[in-house]
Amino acid sequence: MLTEVADAVRLQEGPPGVRSVLRALRRLAPASTKDISRATGLPVPIVAALGNELRRRDLLTKERPSRLTPAGLDLVAELGMDLTLDATCGTCEGRELVIPPVLDEAVRRLRALMESGPAADMAIDQSHCTPETKVRRVLALLAAGALPGGSLLLIGDDDLVSLAVAVVGDVLGAPIVERVTVVDISPEILAYIRKVSAGLGTPVETVEHDLRRPLPAELHDGFDVAMTDPPYTPEGAGLFLSRAVEGLRPGPAHSIFFSFGGKSPDEMLEVQREIMALGLVTNGYIRNFNEYEGSGILGGVGFFQHLLTTTSTASRQSAYEGPLYTGDKRTRQREYECVACGARLRVGPGARWTSVAALRADGCPRCGQGPFRPGRLVPADEPESTAPTAPAAPPAPAPSSARTPAPAPPQAQAQPQAQAPAPAQPQTPPPTPALTPAAPHPQQPGWHRPAPASRAALEERARPCLTRQADEGDLPAIGEFEAEIARISFGEDAVDDPARHASRVGRSMEKSREGMIVAHRPGGEVVGWCWVSINQNQMTGDRYANFRSLAVAPLDNRADVAELLLTEGLEFCLANGITEVVGRVHVGNVPMRTVYRKFGFDPATLTMKLRLPEEDPR
Repeated sequence: MLTEVADAVRLQEGPPGVRSVLRALRRLAPASTKDISRATGLPVPIVAALGNELRRRDLLTKERPSRLTPAGLDLVAELGMDLTLDATCGTCEGRELVIPPVLDEAVRRLRALMESGPAADMAIDQSHCTPETKVRRVLALLAAGALPGGSLLLIGDDDLVSLAVAVVGDVLGAPIVERVTVVDISPEILAYIRKVSAGLGTPVETVEHDLRRPLPAELHDGFDVAMTDPPYTPEGAGLFLSRAVEGLRPGPAHSIFFSFGGKSPDEMLEVQREIMALGLVTNGYIRNFNEYEGSGILGGVGFFQHLLTTTSTASRQSAYEGPLYTGDKRTRQREYECVACGARLRVGPGARWTSVAALRADGCPRCGQGPFRPGRLVPADEPESTAPTAPAAPPAPAPSSARTPAPAPPQAQAQPQAQAPAPAQPQTPPPTPALTPAAPHPQQPGWHRPAPASRAALEERARPCLTRQADEGDLPAIGEFEAEIARISFGEDAVDDPARHASRVGRSMEKSREGMIVAHRPGGEVVGWCWVSINQNQMTGDRYANFRSLAVAPLDNRADVAELLLTEGLEFCLANGITEVVGRVHVGNVPMRTVYRKFGFDPATLTMKLRLPEEDPR
């Protein structure tokens, strides 16, 4: 069974990888996919695919967060893994460092600096670490004796560790380093570091430089310690570590602190070979030390490694022209099989879908469903075929494409895997003429009411959340949802006072609360909100529905709750004889645009916006 499950998802770790997932499920239950990813070091999409295979064998519950079924518990016992003893330190959670209360202020200040700092660029494998991680990295430098005093070289600093060093020094009352130098290719990051550090008492030198080239001569052999969080490829690790070696003083026992994401054993072997080739030795290693915001594929964590130079340490890396980032190395397509109908579909460069997330969002072009099982890498010259690999199976009941992610290359997408839908933009009725475009032929419906079995399956996936019509007692929660919708849609221009939004919705509720639907926990807590109103075209008299709002709080089954709310909204439209639904979404709200596409909405209009200068009153 272990071999069959590993083969079904092409798991490089084989049966031992399946064992590790079963062991984590036994120890952590109930556990989310992200929890299991962090416990095992396997990417989130891989864990999700393994979970689907275990459910097909009735070894894992269908409810989220997941538990082993009685059959799964029997299997774990048979495998000799029926032991839940956890020796992980409950204070530091295995990270070996605890942030002391005196540095809580540093965490708060760094969180504010992150909110106003440059955004992460996923194309170059950026994913900002949390403020707590920034402070832990500074504490690691202190614990290793690399600080206070001395000089620190940062090879790339999109994580703003230079500012963390400066902020910690400011909180403690004196600088903790004599010299900090940041080498980075991004002028935006460097400008932000200069701007902020100017008022912190710790001078930070910034050097704009493409690390594909050797360090400038003036930076060679001048630093006591270096730190880097490179692109998550063996080539990226080797290149950035080589630049760190170039900047360190000659001789043994100088420290390099190296952060990296979890990879397969074969890929990690390549990383270790890069380390050995530079003459470096591992002095310490902490799993899950680094936490990242938005790095959903890797479970949002990475390891932290303390390396030391030796008498053999030397950088032999000249200018580098090869693939560096994850996207650079993705040169071949992979074949995915639709589990529902067996169609084989290609994903990757040059294919119709460049990522498996895009394929899941569209659904299978043959049956409209999914999920998708990863298959072989495809030779570049092989013609494409969508023929099923086996006789087509009957359609599965109403699967949610966001629930069953298939494996994808780490950090290949800007959106984390299994991302729940983001809120939709608050609506006002669009201009009347745009609602009734002339069409020579009737348009085909893009959505159909789910069959009873599919509807029941959707309700089961959304449990323990239930739905009902909204009432006045829900207005405070609805106001919070509407304020968040406004922030996502309008940014700094948003009206984000929850009380004002609650008052607005309350006035509408006084006229009619039909089409206002909330999702709630059994205790009554509101965790989701959907609003569909029925309007009339004043010119033609035709009635249409205005899809105004959709928002769901962070839940393990967030996507399922969102799907249930939207389904009930569309069923409300059908019950009222409505055949046209109109909605608007901000162009930057990619998750909500994906939801629209999944439910069959077609883009019909585009709102253009132009800002004019204010007139001089003189």
